[in-house]
Amino acid sequence: MTIRAVVWDVDDTLFDYTSADRQGMRAHLAAEGLLAAYGSAEAALARWREITDQQWARFSAGEVSFEEQRRERIRVFLGEALSGDEADAWFGRYRTHYEAAWALFPDVLPALDALAAGYRHAVLSNSSLHVQDPKLRALGVHDRFEVILCAAELGVSKPAAGAFLAACAALELAPHEVAYVGDHPEIDARGAVDAGLLSVWIDRSGASTGADAPVGPHRIASLAELPALLRADTRFGAPSTFR
Repeated sequence: MTIRAVVWDVDDTLFDYTSADRQGMRAHLAAEGLLAAYGSAEAALARWREITDQQWARFSAGEVSFEEQRRERIRVFLGEALSGDEADAWFGRYRTHYEAAWALFPDVLPALDALAAGYRHAVLSNSSLHVQDPKLRALGVHDRFEVILCAAELGVSKPAAGAFLAACAALELAPHEVAYVGDHPEIDARGAVDAGLLSVWIDRSGASTGADAPVGPHRIASLAELPALLRADTRFGAPSTFR
């Protein structure tokens, strides 16, 4: 079966979110005079990421809005009952530092160029269009995608099959004609498998072992491996690239 389109995750797949978040938060906490309160920059950053994951899970479960999960991240991190406007202002100061560190992974543009002629391209993110649309424009890749979908507007988030199927519907393609590329082994990789797409897990760190890696997705360490994988479409008998 021929793959006709590639749907992409954004953060930590195309965009180096982890590095930008780390650099931006370090600069922001230094500017706010908050680093000392956490003992070290690494401790502060670890706490910020822990809280981010917790609040993001609440958003994914539909317990809070996208805006409210962001405000709660800040309230919990600071241990202060900030108003919505106060939390938004704090995040705005952080965002200045965060955006200064924005960058694509080095393998992104070569991969998009290599796939441009043979495949349609779209984005499916567990964020919001308010966040991802300007980010993709600033990174210079917005026009590479004919469809950009985000959970906040869809009302359903990955790993629910409905999120992946919404992307297929927007492209007017069947799931078996679509590949999904993402960095998270469960939210992206397992979710795409369960929705019937060709699932490609980009695992740049190589930190996951065979014991904790999901079964089903095709695992790659670089997007340079993606064109050959798509041409092979290994769901139907060709050797798997999972390792």
